[in-house]
Order: sequence, then C-alpha cells, then structure tokens
Amino acid sequence: MPIKPLLSFPALEEGILLKRYKRFLADVELKSGEVVTAHCANTGPMRGVLYPGGRVRIRFASSPTRKLDWSWEQAEVIDQEGGSCWVGINTSLPNKIVRLAIEADYLKQELGPVETIRQEVVYGSNSRSRIDLHIKPSKEALDSREIFLEVKNTTWKEGNVALFPDTVTERGQKHLKELMGVLPLARSVLVPCLSRNDVEAFSTGDVADPVYGKLFRMSVNAGVEVIPCCFGFHQDKITWEGTRPVLKHEDQAFASGR
Repeated sequence: MPIKPLLSFPALEEGILLKRYKRFLADVELKSGEVVTAHCANTGPMRGVLYPGGRVRIRFASSPTRKLDWSWEQAEVIDQEGGSCWVGINTSLPNKIVRLAIEADYLKQELGPVETIRQEVVYGSNSRSRIDLHIKPSKEALDSREIFLEVKNTTWKEGNVALFPDTVTERGQKHLKELMGVLPLARSVLVPCLSRNDVEAFSTGDVADPVYGKLFRMSVNAGVEVIPCCFGFHQDKITWEGTRPVLKHEDQAFASGR
C-alpha cells in the first residue's frame, strides 16, 4: 500500500552540487547543463550530508521578494553498502512537518488529544525565548498541562543512529535550559526531527557538542520528554515514518558500529 504523503508539492528539480559557499549559497548543475545558484537555508556544517559532486534536489520559487529563484531542499547520501537516502536540509521545514504530524494525530499517544497549536510563543526566563510549538490539550486529555514543544532538525547520523547537534550550539543549550524551566507546571517536549528515513534510533552528538549532551541528559532526568520523529523525503512529497527510540548514551558506540 502506498504511503500517504504528509506534505505534497510540485516535483523538485534534480542536479549535481558543485559547491556550497558563504553559508547561504549553493551552485547546482541541472540536467540541462545549466548552473544555477540556490539559497541554502541550512547555515550549519551539514555534517555527513554536504557532498560536492552528489545529487541534490532544488525548488524553483521565483518571487519579486526573493534574491534567488532556487532553494536547496534535499541532498542524497550514499552509504557504505551502496544504498542511498534523501535527506531534507531545508531548516524552515521541520516545524511545519512536525505540526502536520500532530494535526494528523500521529503523536496522539505521546501528546494526548490537542485543542490548539500556536507557533513562536514567547516564554522562558525574562520572556526572551520563543517556543516552536505551544500546545493546549483538549478537555478530554488525561494531562491538562500546556505543552512547550521544541523542534530540532536532525540530519547527521553514524551507523543507524541519528545525532544532534552536528556542531556546538549555544542556542540549543539555551533551549534545553528553558525547557527545564517550565517544569513541572507545564510539559516540556523536545522533538528531534529526523529528516532522513534510514535511521533506527536517536542520540546526542557529544563529539560535536559535549555540553549539549550533558544538558540533554540532565533535562531528561528533570522530566523533559524526547520524541524523535522520522520523515521520508521524496521528489514530490514528505512522508511520516514513525517515531524512533532515544538511545542511551552508553549504548551509542555499539549501535553506531564503533
């Protein structure tokens, strides 16, 4: 049975990545031989995903308000066995697809029935942070506390384990502290958005940011809930691939093949 799309869109154009530069720009050679410059929304190192010479998918979106007509959406990654996986690299998408998954009741077991969802709600110490999704449970929910949900785009993996972060993230560290700060009066939920469907578990990228890893484990012990959500990226759609377990830090080396 075909997998029902969570999000559908016009088919993306495929090409070859020539180079990524100045963080926001990527030169791509289309099948016609034309070279175009695409906007890269992912300003991080894109560890394990950035491969000049590899296949990518870009979206044409001409607009008077845009400097570039193309946006880089997906990158193909080849594993050691010769298999391939398309990875979503557009960091503006995770909040949207996680919200769509909640609205489709894919996370009803974890979050309970939902009445309303709001985006970018001010919260935290001195009201200087914004939560990605603020959820108000419906009246029949067993837990009536409001839910503060933070989404983290996750594209790096080792072995079969998805890892976040792929670089030092002081912003991510701050978000963990803010999530702990609303407990226990509210629920705090961290959703690693696994933007590739070739992973079986989630853990922290301590090699990239050991401070984040320590804060992550501290936040889990404090009561922050972690729900890794997996999505499949295709040329004309994104699919829901279910949740993944959180791997204990001491088990990570075994699962990733080290």
